[in-house]
Amino acid sequence: MRLYLIAFCLGIGWLQQQAELPLARWLWLLPLLLSVLWLPAFSRPVAESLRRLGVALLCMALGFAWAAWRADSRLAERLPAHWQGVDIELVGVIVDLPHTNARGERFLFDVEHVITPDAPMLRRIQLTRSWPREATHRAVRMRAGERWRLTVRLRRPYGTSNPHGFDLEAWMLERRINASGYVRETSAPHRIAAQAATPAAWVAATRAAVRERIFASLGAAPYTGVIAALVVGDQRGIPNGQWRAFTRTGVNHLLSISGLHISMIAALAGWLVASIWRRLPRYAERLPARQAGLIAAVLAALGYALLAGFQVPAQRTLFMLIVLALAFWGRREPRPFTALIVALFVVLLIDPWAVLSAGFWLSFGAMAAIVWVSFGRVALPGTLRGWITVQGAVTLALAPVLFLLFQQVSLISPLANAVAIPLVSWLITPLALLGVLIPPLWHLAAWLMAWLGLGLAWAGNLPLAIMTLPAPAWWAAALALLGMMWMLLPRGFPLRGVGLVLWLPLLFPPRDAIAPEHFRVEVVDVGQGTAVLLRTARHTLLYDTGAAFADSDSGERIIVPYLRASGIGELSGLIVSHDDSDHSGGMRSVIRDVATGWLLHGLPATSPLLDGSPPAQHCMRGQRWRWDGVLFEILNPMPAAYTETGRRDNDFSCVLRVSSAHRSLLLTADGERRAELELLESGLLAPVDVLLAGHHGSRTSSIPEFVAATRPEWVVFTMGHRNRYGHPHPQVVTRFREIDARMLRSDSGGLIRFDFGEAGIEASQYRPTHRRYWQAD
Repeated sequence: MRLYLIAFCLGIGWLQQQAELPLARWLWLLPLLLSVLWLPAFSRPVAESLRRLGVALLCMALGFAWAAWRADSRLAERLPAHWQGVDIELVGVIVDLPHTNARGERFLFDVEHVITPDAPMLRRIQLTRSWPREATHRAVRMRAGERWRLTVRLRRPYGTSNPHGFDLEAWMLERRINASGYVRETSAPHRIAAQAATPAAWVAATRAAVRERIFASLGAAPYTGVIAALVVGDQRGIPNGQWRAFTRTGVNHLLSISGLHISMIAALAGWLVASIWRRLPRYAERLPARQAGLIAAVLAALGYALLAGFQVPAQRTLFMLIVLALAFWGRREPRPFTALIVALFVVLLIDPWAVLSAGFWLSFGAMAAIVWVSFGRVALPGTLRGWITVQGAVTLALAPVLFLLFQQVSLISPLANAVAIPLVSWLITPLALLGVLIPPLWHLAAWLMAWLGLGLAWAGNLPLAIMTLPAPAWWAAALALLGMMWMLLPRGFPLRGVGLVLWLPLLFPPRDAIAPEHFRVEVVDVGQGTAVLLRTARHTLLYDTGAAFADSDSGERIIVPYLRASGIGELSGLIVSHDDSDHSGGMRSVIRDVATGWLLHGLPATSPLLDGSPPAQHCMRGQRWRWDGVLFEILNPMPAAYTETGRRDNDFSCVLRVSSAHRSLLLTADGERRAELELLESGLLAPVDVLLAGHHGSRTSSIPEFVAATRPEWVVFTMGHRNRYGHPHPQVVTRFREIDARMLRSDSGGLIRFDFGEAGIEASQYRPTHRRYWQAD
């Protein structure tokens, strides 16, 4: 049975790797495969093995078909393309904790009724509401559980597309979010009811009320956000500095509602109810105390999981507890591996897209490692030794997954978790939960967390606290997992050390070398903004850092993870072209997280972005340097430009030309007509092979004379999907089309790569070549 459940789960995982959903006509193969079930059991081992293999393949096909049917049904719920950008009036309920910042608030909205005639019926949408500039102090805040009547403008799910990057569209598909958009204030939002009478609204309102009580009680205590995360699963109140310390020490899994917390609450509730039940003979005669304890444990786990938002770790733990409870109820010997596999099956049956989340792999991987080293052994180690063994096993087992997903592993994680797990799971979390009834206990929990945080911050700053590697190939991670299983076999098993050999492809991945006098250009997809990575044989330059957001920036979310996945631990130089948020927004995060040699910029001398920056100077015409046979030249602005008072910010853009013996690239950032005329008058312009269109293709740039002088073979437009500026402008597109330039767009192509060599230029786009069925065209 376990083999068949695993095969079903493999079929679900296989479907999630497809570029397109299978056609319905292939379903006729399922009845043919069902004929395997009619085969009798064979006495010969080979024949019986073949029969079991056939049944496993059938289960895999059923898993594939199940996931395909669920995916087709969910994609059909998405907003139709022709309703994008159209006002729609609807009524619904806020079903999560609204995220509020200085600009507005963001929340999930379950639609109950669509008022606009002929508009599509959507189930769940994600909305942003901006504060009115003239009346911010009078804006009515939205609260979880309320029913509202809103006018909204929506668009289909769409996100940036980069190697090893976050897949927003998959995330929205899993959470059944059919569209995203913003609230229109032309028709004032109207609150219909302060508390909607639906289960989802009640859970959301309860979570919001508890969270508000925590923040009201603890105020500005440094670890208030952690206490809220442990109680209601909302991690948004944890500052970035604390998250960095938790990540570097490998204890970040404890600051959410982890399986350990739910297991602890279930065990505590089960023990307490069973102890009381034994003292009630009248009730114990009808229902044994053991079974009453099992019911209480499952109900407590269910309640805590719902309070936490019912994420994958909570689901896994809840389903495992149910399987174990049923085994104990029937007085059978519980088998942890069977319980784990059944929990895996149930999670994917309910949510086939859970396999796409990092939490799924980390949660089930940690539990599998614990089971692997803790059960079925002839001689079990003592308590202390067993605890150390489990921590080492979990760290070793999760390392390949962490390298594959995040390209880094905390080396001090076993020690940090050995201290943090008992303290957080058995002391801080119970106190935090009891604080719902006795609020002063929140202060005690926050005080203990503050002392633990000091230790974690110290440990996280140790020189060798974390190990970083380039993103490995999936097969290298799989080999390392096999090596881990071999190494963790029981003592006395021969050649356990051979498992280390299987780690070598992961620890020493092949390097993608660039030859001297060649260079590579990667236009990172940061949405409406610009970030270009330029690499030679031994140097790396980042040109612009993307946009800043209300609560983060492109540097933290996109650029730094991509640099880490590419094996780039330091930048030789950084150019921030000018003082515009969609070009300089990620600068602080890049400088904070990546060692940077120097900075050239077109920022004002008083810009706060320059505080704490590496050695910096204004970019000026005439600056030039050569790396590995590749020439870099700043063509604009002129030195005198920085003394002009009426010059537009865009015309301070650092214009960079990169050229080898036969090929060249030109980056003009947001330079407009004035900057382009200055370049034409300088006599420095010459035809180029690749041009990043100025100002994202705005009609204020790419004037006809400039296009005629550069005559690029390739033109790249960096822009966000369905951006409100209308980039690229049709007139600009026409100008480049008239010179037969090949045009690429970051919104449809994702990350765009050019390899410049003697033989020519090789261009590639990430999104079309790594497409998944849920991605919009």
